[in-house]
Amino acid sequence: MERQFEIQIEKLKKRILKMCSLVDEQVEFAFKAFDEENIELAKLVIERDDKVDKYDIKIDKVCQKILALNQPVAMDLRLIMSALTINTNLERIGDIAVNIAEHFLMLKKKPSFLDQTRYYEMAPIVKEMIRSSIDSFIQNDPKLAKKVIELDDVIDNYNVENHNILIDIMKKDPDTIQDAVVILVISRQLERLGDHATNIAEDVYFIVEAQMIKHKYEKYLFADEEDDDREE
Repeated sequence: MERQFEIQIEKLKKRILKMCSLVDEQVEFAFKAFDEENIELAKLVIERDDKVDKYDIKIDKVCQKILALNQPVAMDLRLIMSALTINTNLERIGDIAVNIAEHFLMLKKKPSFLDQTRYYEMAPIVKEMIRSSIDSFIQNDPKLAKKVIELDDVIDNYNVENHNILIDIMKKDPDTIQDAVVILVISRQLERLGDHATNIAEDVYFIVEAQMIKHKYEKYLFADEEDDDREE
């Protein structure tokens, strides 16, 4: 029975890793389609969404089976509980990649005012957050998870800046309104990608450290760590 449980846990881990790989590639392709004005690549992101959805269902089924047939405890239980929410966040990241691709297809090319926005600052940070959150899960690395969580406010602030910048652009030139609204939506999607990466990192922290840090509780938890470091 114990051997069967171990097999199921390994199966769960492999499926999550496959989901991570698929979603990471979807995000990479969506950004590349936008940056290189590649319409065919944007269409490919949209076409591959079904594959992500299928893995979402597979992972849910594995988690349900493990919980129904076993009584996992400690880290195994935390892994299974977190796998369900990590899977949900990965699926939503995949959906956002599709959303970005769809909005690029509305534009067909980058607007001339894009350099005035914070897009080029946001995009690399968001990609880093997603990859680091995935790596933190693969490596069971709470320190890497913490770095992801700390970047969330940076992306939130850039999104607010983008909103103000784009409103100003639209006021100055009404001809930009249609394109600017699309960039506003994409900026919001980038902010949401950061949120989902942060959620994954929070779950990794929970799996490894058995500590909940959702809803900004990390500010108190990490503050305690910094106090401990100063005392040393």
